[in-house]
Amino acid sequence: MAARTPSRRVAPAVLAPLAAVALAVTALVTVPGAASAKAPAPQAASEAAPAPAAWPTPSSDKLVTSTIKVTGTRDGGMVRYIGSGDLGTDGQSESQDPLFELANGATLQNVILGSPAADGIHCLGTCTLKNVWWQDVGEDAATFKGTSASQTMTIDGGGARKASDKVFQHNGPGTMIIKNFQVNDFGKLYRSCGNCKKQYERHVVVQNVTVTSPGKSIVGINSNYGDTAKLSGITVVNDSSRKISPCDRYKGVTSGEPSKIGSGPDGVHCLYSASDITYK
Repeated sequence: MAARTPSRRVAPAVLAPLAAVALAVTALVTVPGAASAKAPAPQAASEAAPAPAAWPTPSSDKLVTSTIKVTGTRDGGMVRYIGSGDLGTDGQSESQDPLFELANGATLQNVILGSPAADGIHCLGTCTLKNVWWQDVGEDAATFKGTSASQTMTIDGGGARKASDKVFQHNGPGTMIIKNFQVNDFGKLYRSCGNCKKQYERHVVVQNVTVTSPGKSIVGINSNYGDTAKLSGITVVNDSSRKISPCDRYKGVTSGEPSKIGSGPDGVHCLYSASDITYK
């Protein structure tokens, strides 16, 4: 009988490198039809808006007795501007003057509008409002005017509250973008003018916005003029009964009063899905 060769035990220090090599080789082998292990997971179509920023504390107060005209960029340094004299009203008159008037291409940033705020801010063309806060909205927080179909009004950051009617009014043509914003205790966040003497096709994009009840609607548009509203990343707070309408469609007019003709996503004018809105 042949002598049995004694077995040899491989030391752990040798096995570890061999195992690492085996794993590396396995990782390089692609199995037909198998998905790559490194392929990113599909992303959700929309995410809820991030937690809203805390309301800022004013660095100081400044009374405004006549409209401040803005060209280029104006940084308010978180000063609170309060209407006084002829601008010392927070009524609902459509003929009020604003605290700020922005020329085409202007930017207003780091500003707080106190109460009263008259007719807020007027944009005469493409403009940007960055980190602007309305403590108590008067007639409207801001109105988008101008005459060019290519103009864009961007509201980035900030917030508004206590708006008995509209927050943002869109009278001219073009596109309004509202993002990274918060609003509470309001009527409508956005309204395409329902009865302006001259009507236009208008568009609005609302993204990463937190809406806190009470409120009536996020956007109101005139479908008969070709308006569109795109909503994404919307968070609605304290509205368990879902009374706040995400998107209302109206038949706009040039005189008289517009009529509401529908609500909700329709794939043509109100562009969003249930996954674009989170309720908390």
